[in-house]
Amino acid sequence: MIEQDLLRRFLFEDLGVRGEWVKLTTSWQAAKQHQQGSQNAQLQLGQALAAVVMLSATVKFKGSMILQAQGDGDLKTLVAQSTHDRKIRGLVRCNDHVPAGSLETLFGQGQLVLTIEPDNAQPYQGVVPLKGKNLAAALQTYFEQSEQLKTRLWLFANETHAVGLFLQELPSQNSSKADWERIEILADTVTEQELLELDCENLLYKLFNEEKVRLFDAEPVEFRCACSRPRIQRTLRAMGKEELEDILREHGTIQVGCEFCSEQYLFDRVDVDILLSRESVANQSETRH
Repeated sequence: MIEQDLLRRFLFEDLGVRGEWVKLTTSWQAAKQHQQGSQNAQLQLGQALAAVVMLSATVKFKGSMILQAQGDGDLKTLVAQSTHDRKIRGLVRCNDHVPAGSLETLFGQGQLVLTIEPDNAQPYQGVVPLKGKNLAAALQTYFEQSEQLKTRLWLFANETHAVGLFLQELPSQNSSKADWERIEILADTVTEQELLELDCENLLYKLFNEEKVRLFDAEPVEFRCACSRPRIQRTLRAMGKEELEDILREHGTIQVGCEFCSEQYLFDRVDVDILLSRESVANQSETRH
């Protein structure tokens, strides 16, 4: 069976090192079909989606993790999001032509922001400069600075697949420097073609056949957007009555499109009146209490 749209975690039994492997296929196609942009920009989105799935699996939380890269270059904005149960979505905003090259070539001056948004807690955010030859290099810098853990990532994307490999020392077990360096040297032999074509077990055997590796059950990944009519209604309420009235006068209706999945939400005058009247009732209720 061909492995696709899966995350797999693995552990080096006798060493303080863990790893993850991901391959996105159908989910990658679904995410990018809603995004416009040059091939170079699209491939960055694929790498970001592979990365955020693996990173979301390194933290125990219920909610979502968001990877956001923004700069003043031809590639303006890159957003990749994964929930704790591996539902992904992403968007890209860029000029018509995005040159291949380093992060500075793509994004100009910019920053990479990783945000964890737990369902019932305050968000946590980490920021690093968008510097290095690729997204994997910038994320390695993030982990070295924020977690002080040795970390390596390999990220690739093409028209059909977005793939990733992740290695990290375990925080509680200080693996010897020699152990980490040996695993890193072995992993560094991986090629883009191998990551794109091999399934997880074959890849791990090829790279680490003399190591004791425990492979955990596969976790499915799928494209699913979190947008909904109630969420859009909350956004509209926050705009206030005056601004909504101005839009209705000018256009007759309010149309809101989701940037992640292209879903369109239409609100006519009756919808807006109901929306505002509900807010008024809620406010009165709060005042009484």
